Amino acid sequence: MAATDTQKRKLTVKVHRYDPERDQAPHWETYQVEAEGHDRVLDVIQNIKWYQDESLTLRRSCAHGVCGSDAMRINGVNALACKILIKNLRSDTLTVEPILGLPVIKDLVVDMKPFFDHYKSVMPYLVNDEPAPTTERLQSPEERARFDDTTKCILCACCTTSCPPFWGDRKYVGPAAIVNAHRFIFDSRDRAAAERLEILNDAEGVWRCRTVFNCTNACPRDIPVTQAIQEVKRAMLTGDVGVEEEEGAVALTA
Repeated sequence: MAATDTQKRKLTVKVHRYDPERDQAPHWETYQVEAEGHDRVLDVIQNIKWYQDESLTLRRSCAHGVCGSDAMRINGVNALACKILIKNLRSDTLTVEPILGLPVIKDLVVDMKPFFDHYKSVMPYLVNDEPAPTTERLQSPEERARFDDTTKCILCACCTTSCPPFWGDRKYVGPAAIVNAHRFIFDSRDRAAAERLEILNDAEGVWRCRTVFNCTNACPRDIPVTQAIQEVKRAMLTGDVGVEEEEGAVALTA
C-alpha cells in the first residue's frame, strides 16, 4: 500500500446541518476528524456520526458506488461519498452538504420523491405487446451497444441536481429521466419510443436542456449524459432510433 494511503490527515469537516424540528434555518457545523488516505468521505462522515454527533443524518446503503444513496455535494461538487478518497482531496478542509434542487428532510438527506416522479413519467420500462417468442428477444451486439451507456444509471440524482435549468425550474424532467428514457427509446425490442419522445417533446422536457455539461461531469458512472440528451433530441427531430452505421443508419421508426 502506498505511503499516501496510510498517512494520517487531520481534516476540518464543515457539514451543512438542518433539523426542521429545532432549526429555523440551515446552518454549518464544524468537526475535526483524523483520517487515512484510503478512507472515503463516507467513512469520515460516519466517524462524526458514530463518535462525535449521533444526531447527524445521512442516507447510505451499499457503500460501494452501486446504490447511489449517498449522493451529496462534496467541496461544492456532486459526488457519491463512498467513492471519494481522502488522499485525493486537495485541501484539509472538507465541506459536505445535501444535493441541490430537492427539499431537505434533515441534514444530508433530501426528499427524492420529485426526482422519482420525473423518472416514472418517461415510462422507464420495456414495452412490447407483440406475441412472445419461444426464446428471448434477440439483439445484435450493435443494437445492444446503442444504449449500453444509459443502462448504467443508478438513479443517484447527481446529474439532475447539478443541472442549472433544474435548479431554476423543478418541473423540468431532468437529465436522469432523459437518460432512462434513452435506454428504452433506443432499445430495438421496445415499441414505445414514439410515446416517450412525445412525453419529452415538451417545454419541461428535453428542450429545457441548455447543454451545460454539469450532468456529465457529475455522473459517478461516467455516463455521457449530455450526449444521450442530444441523441434524444436528434431522434425527436428525425424519427430515427436505429443503429448508427458508417454508411448511414438502420431506421427503426419511432
